[in-house]
Amino acid sequence: MTDTHLAWPDTAYEAITGDLTVAVAYLTPAGGAVVTSVSPVGLANRAANQVSFTTSLGFPKKLERILNNPRVALAYHTRMHGFAAHSHYVLAQGKASVDLQPSAQRLAELMDATEPFFGKTKHGRAWDWLLREYHQERVFVDVGLERISTWPHLSAHGPATVTGPSWPQHPAEQRPPKNGTTPRIPVSKLARRIATLPHRLLAYEGTDGSPVILPVTVTGHDETGLRLSAPPELLPPGGRRAGFLAHAFRPQCVGVSMRTVTGWLTVDNGEALYAPHTSVGMTAPPSRTVMTVANGLLAKQGLRRARRNGTTAHLHNLAAGVRPGA
Repeated sequence: MTDTHLAWPDTAYEAITGDLTVAVAYLTPAGGAVVTSVSPVGLANRAANQVSFTTSLGFPKKLERILNNPRVALAYHTRMHGFAAHSHYVLAQGKASVDLQPSAQRLAELMDATEPFFGKTKHGRAWDWLLREYHQERVFVDVGLERISTWPHLSAHGPATVTGPSWPQHPAEQRPPKNGTTPRIPVSKLARRIATLPHRLLAYEGTDGSPVILPVTVTGHDETGLRLSAPPELLPPGGRRAGFLAHAFRPQCVGVSMRTVTGWLTVDNGEALYAPHTSVGMTAPPSRTVMTVANGLLAKQGLRRARRNGTTAHLHNLAAGVRPGA
């Protein structure tokens, strides 16, 4: 965790504790970024300079990447269905630690924190059995903040207010991958899949090694990639690996759709072209009962798989600083 303490702006605190869904970005060994959505249910400690979110052992790649490179970013990019009311875009950057074995007290506090955002938790003999792993085998990612940047509009247009180290210069462009920079999946198919997902964000590795997450607009596409628009002063010129997220969610996250993409970003004279290389999506139906059953079953299966294939032991070793082959 970081020793840096920031005086959080009130607008940032309101978004951090009130937004229902936020974007989280972490880095890949090749210098790329992956950006996905999470619901942090307001987990934050202003005095300790820490924000948190939870995940599952069923998503080991995310945890492995964060344990290997703890620099992460969180973008508070939409006020929909949450409790914050202002229209600021907030980007929080810092270093993460992973709590693989949270205490019973911490898990109980998490249960209390979820209900204002997700509604009452289902209980009863069958529900308690079904949701045991989903509720009791959570993993906490705690982020010690180093920089908070706020823009007056959710589009990130306008002058930014930066708390912490000043915003760095644009990073140098990256060396193209050996397999080339052109699209590796059909762009038109991806465009159709994200057409109904209104929230779009782009992530890349900044000069200081922290991910940067920007809201973007898709203005068109052709066989070379997606055409993106963002505040021009925030787009780094040249080419680089970048992550792309498109998602949608309903009140209390009953009904969620998300598509996470990796690819190559090229910015030339302010024009941005994104060539997608991989694409993974998920959709949860707008039914609380169906979604709850699915979450419970997926958590059970994911935990059993992680224990069986050695993922749990591997993650514990990484958290303890033990690397493969050491």
